[in-house]
Amino acid sequence: MEKLTAFIDGSTYAESVCDHAAWIAGQLGIAVELVHVLGRTRDRQSEANLSGSIGLGARTSLLEELAEADAQNAKLSQKRGRLLLEAAVARLSEDGVTAVTTKMRNGDFVEAIEDVGTASRLIVIGKRGEGADFASGHLGSNLERAVRTAKCPVFVAARAFRPIHKVLIAYDGGASADKAVERVTTSPILDKTEVTLLAVSKEGDTLSGKAREAVRRLEASHIKAKLVNRPGHAEKVIEEVAAEEQADLLVMGAYGHSRIRALVIGSTTTSVLRACRIPVLLVR
Repeated sequence: MEKLTAFIDGSTYAESVCDHAAWIAGQLGIAVELVHVLGRTRDRQSEANLSGSIGLGARTSLLEELAEADAQNAKLSQKRGRLLLEAAVARLSEDGVTAVTTKMRNGDFVEAIEDVGTASRLIVIGKRGEGADFASGHLGSNLERAVRTAKCPVFVAARAFRPIHKVLIAYDGGASADKAVERVTTSPILDKTEVTLLAVSKEGDTLSGKAREAVRRLEASHIKAKLVNRPGHAEKVIEEVAAEEQADLLVMGAYGHSRIRALVIGSTTTSVLRACRIPVLLVR
């Protein structure tokens, strides 16, 4: 049976991740795999260095205490992870999803995303992690790396869930933007939605022409679609149009520029994720 993979933690976004995963799974008739990543065991080298200036016996005693504390913390982390997964399963069950599996793993979150590969139809993650309430202006520290690593589309859940009726496609004419259009034309979830295709451009330029063709492809798939051309800074225009159109979901290509270019001039994708208050489906 096909599945989607949802990553949960102890953040305020975890419930939204579960609700979005349940809604998508119900629409597609697929199973849900819930994953909680415990993180790496901390490096004890620095602790050994801290004890280096005291006597050998005392240092040995300190390291034994630290090892015991690490073991206890590992047990508590595993217990907490199991409780989080149990609560997530219960929430999915309340939403009518019974085909659920759970997985708890040690290691790096981005490595866990990479391991999903193409085994899942979709990855669902929260916009921010467990520091969400204290860093509302920042993205989760792993989000950008995770999206760059993922081999399937990534659904980035906003803080609260709502059913998807209106979709905004941010179209820049690139290959990943065309894949985003194709995703909308073929998705059973989105076939009854209203779609606005946004080109951050002036009417009549090259991008505007490609955007009109993209709208025709949507209409050929019997999707109600309209085109909006608007000049300006991409992230600001996307935010404005999403609010004006009362969009429930933003669909866009993920990181169209090379990683080096993004590091030098910044990434529109990252800026949009930071500013956008609705879920974002990122297509590579």
